[in-house]
Amino acid sequence: MDIFNNIRTWNRVRQTRNELYSLSTRELNDLGIARGDIPFIAKRAARSN
Repeated sequence: MDIFNNIRTWNRVRQTRNELYSLSTRELNDLGIARGDIPFIAKRAARSN
């Protein structure tokens, strides 16, 4: 069912986004991630799973 896939994807995006936002700026810099890129990275990561 599409609705279940959409919910799973939304939840993965939310979890990934929250985990990345919990990192310090220094940790994000070590990973090569700017804080403003987090929403885009979270969406991309969720779609690749």
